Amino acid sequence: MNGAVRPMRAEDVPAAHAIRLRVRENRLSDPSVVTEADYHAFLARDTMSWVHARGGTITGFAMVDVERRNLWALFVAPEQEGKGIGRALHEAVVAWYFTRADRLRLTTAPGTRATAFYRRAGYAELGPTPDGRELMFELRP
Repeated sequence: MNGAVRPMRAEDVPAAHAIRLRVRENRLSDPSVVTEADYHAFLARDTMSWVHARGGTITGFAMVDVERRNLWALFVAPEQEGKGIGRALHEAVVAWYFTRADRLRLTTAPGTRATAFYRRAGYAELGPTPDGRELMFELRP
């Protein structure tokens, strides 16, 4: 994997949001549900976010919420998939997060590459969300 993981800055939000809107899986059914303002509000709380950048271009990002014990986002630009970027971002999340909290949860659509990724990373499947549209996962150190 070329490039580097670093903390997200406010000026990275447009590039991160553009990636979120272009992903192939776990797409937003309504793109207006998550806006750039949501990222900025997220950054202002007890959270931490990272980007992977290569040559000045953001190729992926991850955002974790300590208060809610939730991995809010981990996305890689579609043209950059399969290059270890998601794994590098996840490693940054876990290394930082478990100094602050004892469990990390997330939801993702069933039958996606993301479900396989999180299982390989050691997450336990907790079952479907109350509406049945996604699966809940949890990771403990």
